[in-house]
Amino acid sequence: MDERVDPALRVVPYGGRVAIFRALPGLGDLLCTVPALRALRAGRPDVEVIYIGLPETAPLVARYSAYVDRFLPFPGFPGLPERRADVRRLSGFLAEAQSFSLDLSVQLHGSGEQTNAVVALLGARRMAGHYRAARPPGDAALFLPWSDSCSEVRRALRLIAHLGCPSDDESLEFPVAPSAESELAGVSELDRARARPYVVLHPGSSTAERRWKADGFAEVGDHLAARGYGVVLTGTREERTLTTAVRAAMDREAVDVAGLTSLDGLAQLLVGASLLVCNDTGVSHLAAALRVPSVVVFRASDPARWAPFDRDRHRPVRGSVRHVLAETRRLVHGVRVDAA
Repeated sequence: MDERVDPALRVVPYGGRVAIFRALPGLGDLLCTVPALRALRAGRPDVEVIYIGLPETAPLVARYSAYVDRFLPFPGFPGLPERRADVRRLSGFLAEAQSFSLDLSVQLHGSGEQTNAVVALLGARRMAGHYRAARPPGDAALFLPWSDSCSEVRRALRLIAHLGCPSDDESLEFPVAPSAESELAGVSELDRARARPYVVLHPGSSTAERRWKADGFAEVGDHLAARGYGVVLTGTREERTLTTAVRAAMDREAVDVAGLTSLDGLAQLLVGASLLVCNDTGVSHLAAALRVPSVVVFRASDPARWAPFDRDRHRPVRGSVRHVLAETRRLVHGVRVDAA
């Protein structure tokens, strides 16, 4: 073995190539992977890291150039639910992946029931990942058993540590573009809300079963507005119907900027907020990365797997208005803000 190779990831030679497979579409899916990417880079700064993900996540992954050297778009695969497979591009994708002569491919996309077979086609010398206890892979030395209730952040970190790059840094991170503040300055609707302390309500989510009721968000918004906070409703353009419903149900003023900001604009808006109230969705992880206090409503997902770790700053709630209001009061310290 090359004597320059650190004990971390000994299966990978000096200057070798490691592929990370995580073809999931959400912002939170990527943010929860960043601590593992950071640990890999810290443990083996000599290796080339290739991230394999869905094409639309390429701009997100590009933000983490300190940890990822190359992005390879994944066209989907028959049987994987995240995306209908573009089978015409599949052979070309596999040929390109195999052309890298990967030393190690790391499966960070679920339990491995379907994805281990996909990652095996990448042609790496060795493969790592997770497996259901009843179905261990043929070469199990680099694999760990899957646990449904394990935190996504800790699951990925645990696997990278198993491969030789331990880290206890579980923090998320999100670099915000310098242009974000000027973008917000161009959204005139925000001027009045941002002239005083304000809160952000984000009623959208990737799936309907994760969404808390509009009336619940409206009651929380009215409560905070009554205390003098500006209230800003956020979401994508497609979620405008949700924010419109929340605003219509409120008795007090709220500013609806759904569809009016980029991801960087949303991040900058959160940076200045006193509080975020949202569903379990990507913006929750964005708030965790930006250290913004949040109340996260969980309906169909598992807080043990997806809730932020810092329970002083981020409060997971199961969804009653009473409980959401109680956690909201704790995080804003009961302070009444003088209305502008």
